[in-house]
Amino acid sequence: MADFTATVYQNEFLPDGGTDVHAIVTVTCTGAGAAGQSGSGDAGEIIIVDTSGSMGRDGVQAAAYAAQTALDQILDGVWFAVISGNDRAQLAFPPSAEPVMVRMDPYTRQAAKDAVSRFYADGGTAMGTWLRLASRVFATVPSLSQKHALLLTDGENQHETPEALTQAIQSVTGQFQCDARGVGVAWQVDEVRRIAQALLGTVDIIPAPDQLAAEFAKIIRNAMSRGVAQADLRVWAPQGAEVLFVRQVAPTVEDLTSRRTAVNPLTGSYPTGSWGDESRDYHVAIRLAAKAIGQEQLAARVQLVLGDDTVAQGLVKALWSADDALTTRISPEVAHYTGQTELAQAIQDGLAAKAAGDTATATTKLGRAVQLAAATGNEEATTRLRKVVDIDDQETGTVRLKRTVEKADEMALDTASTKTTRVRK
Repeated sequence: MADFTATVYQNEFLPDGGTDVHAIVTVTCTGAGAAGQSGSGDAGEIIIVDTSGSMGRDGVQAAAYAAQTALDQILDGVWFAVISGNDRAQLAFPPSAEPVMVRMDPYTRQAAKDAVSRFYADGGTAMGTWLRLASRVFATVPSLSQKHALLLTDGENQHETPEALTQAIQSVTGQFQCDARGVGVAWQVDEVRRIAQALLGTVDIIPAPDQLAAEFAKIIRNAMSRGVAQADLRVWAPQGAEVLFVRQVAPTVEDLTSRRTAVNPLTGSYPTGSWGDESRDYHVAIRLAAKAIGQEQLAARVQLVLGDDTVAQGLVKALWSADDALTTRISPEVAHYTGQTELAQAIQDGLAAKAAGDTATATTKLGRAVQLAAATGNEEATTRLRKVVDIDDQETGTVRLKRTVEKADEMALDTASTKTTRVRK
């Protein structure tokens, strides 16, 4: 059985009149096992491949090969299916007029590879229909406790309205997880990121078709290594307190605040999806009623819950003090992740301003991003930023927009904006 631990990093001391408590809670899982083999239900995997006309013959062939490579990574016994998507969604495997899944074994693996080899490029793009079909396919196996999809696209969602895509995303949220990838530079990061974030997955760019197979294999291997099907983060706060926000801040920034479901009047539950052997960091902020100097209070109880079982717990505390040496200290972990969250937003805002032709705002925002990347030690972000701006001074965030920028470099910076680094010890 998987083992979870929780560690809290904070400065619990508040000044006279202080109300806001911030903490980083690190949750670590070991011994997760493999997907579908933990005894808590079956695992399901769906591979969704864009076969629209914009993929072209070479693109579809590369995607088919990547899907075949991904099929090799799905463990025997896992339920699976393959969907081909253009302006409508089709069940490519198993061959059936109705939604259905089959268990992976040597025979079904080869049959699925054969079906995928017959992909061809045709039609438009309507990703909402792909998601809805995936939901219907997953629903055909009631024993599934773990549901993961991999979605690939190469273009904009031109054959359904933005409202239709939003409705489709909302209709499947909470039903399965989905990692989404865009190949080439003709797709929209915001569209694909919306899918991935809503479905507790990741988003990234695959610049060239010949890189698809390696990325597909990595994603499916990671999905197969997650033997804990579903866990929830529960945050209790005392009567009269306000939970300002709950965010995952490592390995990526994901705001979970709006996903709260009430367990009881004082406790909210936030989905975290499936787990492998890994650590994740969460930033929890609580607003309390101020108390007198010398008083202390439990500000929050943060738990990781599997079903009805609490498997890890961390306590967030508050203690009011008149000692400035104590109350003015900033937890290194809290400071670090506050900067990382601002970094992600600065990159996205800067690129949006650049796309809109607002060079002044773009320069300011991307300059701030450079400054934050340097301050938090995020070397990957700094490297990506250098491909979009010329950096005159990292510490002050003085930059100049490059005259010529490769579209792939700009999109790579955008998709990687939410990736964070851990605190430098």
